[in-house]
Amino acid sequence: MITKTFKRYEIKYFVTPEQFITIKAALEKKMVPDEFCKNGGSYMIYNLYFDTENDEIIRRSLDKPYFKEKLRLRSYTMPTSGEDIVFLELKKKIGGIVAKRRAIMSFTQASDFLEKGVEPELKTYQDKQVLAEISSFLKQHQVKPKVFISYERVAYTDKDDPDFRVSFDSNILTRRNDVSLTKGDYGSELLDSDALLMEIKCGGTIPFWLCRMLSDMKIYKTNFSKYGAEYKKQFDCPWNGKKTAGE
Repeated sequence: MITKTFKRYEIKYFVTPEQFITIKAALEKKMVPDEFCKNGGSYMIYNLYFDTENDEIIRRSLDKPYFKEKLRLRSYTMPTSGEDIVFLELKKKIGGIVAKRRAIMSFTQASDFLEKGVEPELKTYQDKQVLAEISSFLKQHQVKPKVFISYERVAYTDKDDPDFRVSFDSNILTRRNDVSLTKGDYGSELLDSDALLMEIKCGGTIPFWLCRMLSDMKIYKTNFSKYGAEYKKQFDCPWNGKKTAGE
């Protein structure tokens, strides 16, 4: 089942390929691969991030305000026809808690809505409510597609608590030209090393066994945003794409 509303904490870490193998083995004893991991493999995620001409959305986000929000269009397959399903998402962060709202529609519907203001006829009440929130965002911000970001993901979900997830992202590519979901999967590598981005998503506390394992392996949380890191790297801001212990 595809979840359309999220409200949770998102805690991020950088791990080495060797650490990934160790953590993955432990997760497989207590969790299950998520719905997109076919036969225990990975899957791709393609995103378009929207911003103003002067990048006001991401610049404000990097100032770490109490409230911030981003708009993105996401797909789990690169669209080859207008009928392919995509997810239009409004991601908000309020006092450290992430609230993500997504509306499901066809690629044509999303394109017509974002480029021409033609609102799609969505089936569910929830989709309509999310679309209303996104419409409000678009009235406040004159945005356009600014950055394409793709990556390969492996993810696990707790057997009893679907709100608890652990994901690993690698091969993160970004570009500011040909910013479309249909122009191919290419770009500049975001990270300067072979590190993977590990993310724990939970509604409350992290299980003790996982906290203990990360502590024993000296893996520390970090403040990281793919779009934020892309902006810093693009405009030579002081960030080197590597973790800082205890950050």
